[in-house]
Amino acid sequence: MSYISLYRKYRSQTFGDLMGQEHVVKTLQNAITTQRIAHAYLFTGPRGTGKTSSARLLAKALNAENGPTADPQDDDPICQLISAGNCIDVVEMDAASEAGVENVREAIVDSVQYQPMMCRYKIFIIDEVHDLSAKAFDALLKTIEEPPPHVVFILATTEYNKVPPTIRSRCQKFEFHRASIQDLVSRLQYVADQEGVKIEPGALGAIARMADGGFRDALTLLEQALLTSEGTITLNHVYDQLGLVSDEVVDGLLMAIKEGEVPRIIDLLNEVSRLGRDPRSVLESMLHRLGDLTRAIYGIDIGANSDSAQEASIHETAARIGREELLTLRSAVADSHREIRDISLPRLWLESELIRLATRKQAPGPAKPKQSEESTVAKVEKPPTKPEPKVQVPEAESPKPKPEAKQQPVEEPKAATSAVVETGDPMFDRAVAAWRDSVEKLGATSASMRMKLAESRVESVQDNHVVIEFSRQMELDWINGLPKRLAAVIAEMANRLGDDWTVELGVGKRQSNLGQPQAVELPLEGQKLADTVREIFGTN
Repeated sequence: MSYISLYRKYRSQTFGDLMGQEHVVKTLQNAITTQRIAHAYLFTGPRGTGKTSSARLLAKALNAENGPTADPQDDDPICQLISAGNCIDVVEMDAASEAGVENVREAIVDSVQYQPMMCRYKIFIIDEVHDLSAKAFDALLKTIEEPPPHVVFILATTEYNKVPPTIRSRCQKFEFHRASIQDLVSRLQYVADQEGVKIEPGALGAIARMADGGFRDALTLLEQALLTSEGTITLNHVYDQLGLVSDEVVDGLLMAIKEGEVPRIIDLLNEVSRLGRDPRSVLESMLHRLGDLTRAIYGIDIGANSDSAQEASIHETAARIGREELLTLRSAVADSHREIRDISLPRLWLESELIRLATRKQAPGPAKPKQSEESTVAKVEKPPTKPEPKVQVPEAESPKPKPEAKQQPVEEPKAATSAVVETGDPMFDRAVAAWRDSVEKLGATSASMRMKLAESRVESVQDNHVVIEFSRQMELDWINGLPKRLAAVIAEMANRLGDDWTVELGVGKRQSNLGQPQAVELPLEGQKLADTVREIFGTN
């Protein structure tokens, strides 16, 4: 006898074996018990959640030898034929390979008029029904709307939105859910016991998390580990087999980022690279671990109850990193995971990204004097006066005898300059102070914005035209990629410099060959500027 894959060998044969879909099982059993059998069903949900298995179970329940039953048995002759795929009255069709109108007419439309040969119902199971062509759907439409009383259609799909509304409206819809970690671990342990294989609880949890809620994916990963293991399946073996990075290494990277230990980051990445791990896999492993740590620190079940050591390790690491840092890292790593697809040297890029994360709290240039920090706070606290800065000049001066009225840059150009003096050029120093304050204000609204602006600086100022230089083209593209981000940057500079200034965003000389600087005029002024800033920052 040829070898049978685990997901086929342990396919659910009764409704009692179907895990994680109790809402579907209960509804179908009630329909069979009350003899309210629909002529068409539509099973939709992620891959590997039991749609095709449920279709076969429904076919067994309707065609059992002793009449429709809510609990088909394996010893029933007709049920055995259906399980083996040898029942002539249960037709399974794969729409992915038989999508044409001729296939539908030959397999379904022309054969529905004939009575079943040995069963009570003639059942058509169409898997991946969304792959049928438009004409095939048209040919099926009338038949599925008013089939003969002895015909039942069961359609299965992973992409419900691709099924035409005319078909969806003629079917009873059942949504299949992803399995929980506990259900997957329970099923994997059952299969391992049946196969006589010992497996560590931590390895079960790792496979369950990688399966992403799919029973078939979980059994496929378990089978892969079974074929390559010698004796007990360990957690490290699963990591090696699936090309993942161990939790210990990921935790080391996260702690090194938090503590700003650049040499430690480089050493760990070199070790991971030596083991042949792909940089994308490193980020995926970090995202999975950050997800577990986030759930742990917020008191959400992480599905590691079967391994107390693993659960204790997760809670300890989460407490050491801290809630705020976890959320910041999770957002930053997610951005990096999205950007790495377009990188030509991913290993070096990943190293630089993690180093940048570790040093993000440090200023890109010389340390800022306390005077600039205090002036920044003062500027951040006064955005309500930005709609009409020129009109508010007398009011701003009356309660504050100090000479620097920082909210009136147009009328008092030397006021902003007095906060930060670096070159002696009043116009340049004023632009530098305005950009520093803008970066602080924008960075407080978004961790991603804070990192993208961290290494930017004022490059030159001439005739009320300021050039802002970014260190890399990717950061500039990120700002320009969303009009809302660009508007926020322009609005902040306009608030501090006035609407008679223009701002140019560009890349530094180190990457000048990647593209020309992009000039951006200040398109907003007066009441329109005030309304835009309120919309961006949610202020009244």
